[in-house]
Amino acid sequence: MTMTPATCDLCDAHKHDSPELFRVLPPVFRDFGARRAFAGPVVTLKCFEDNSLVKAAVDSCGFIDTAQGRVGKVLVVDGAGSLRRALLGGNLGAAAARNGWAGVVIDGCVRDVAELAALDVGIRALASTPMPTDKQNQGLKDLPVQIQGVWVRPGEWLYADADGMVVSATRLA
Repeated sequence: MTMTPATCDLCDAHKHDSPELFRVLPPVFRDFGARRAFAGPVVTLKCFEDNSLVKAAVDSCGFIDTAQGRVGKVLVVDGAGSLRRALLGGNLGAAAARNGWAGVVIDGCVRDVAELAALDVGIRALASTPMPTDKQNQGLKDLPVQIQGVWVRPGEWLYADADGMVVSATRLA
């Protein structure tokens, strides 16, 4: 695993960039995975209280091979901020770790918190709730999503550490 640049350093270097190039996600997300710092190219999903697409994503290959080496991707899920149903739990978190995902960011909830805490994958979400989702195979993938009012697009880069999360139109390190 490569070292993730500090989000504070990235903000210092890019604080005057346009919002199309560099954005900071609001500090409302909690850390649930064992990997506290992570970065990678973004894959997006939009789903509401149905984690069918989340399961399909984390069951797929979570990395890309580049000239700089293997890079884990970051799954960014627009769950519309729902606090009623968990879009990721222990089984799906384990699949994300097993398949090489660097991280999962959910604008919504997770469950199985103790299991998630042991997994070598970054997991950020608004909160935890024990209620699972209904599986209706609904949702959209690979589209721009709004996460807490901030646009995130497929292929952009997300960087996360203890200070927060930033999104860049391009790879910064």
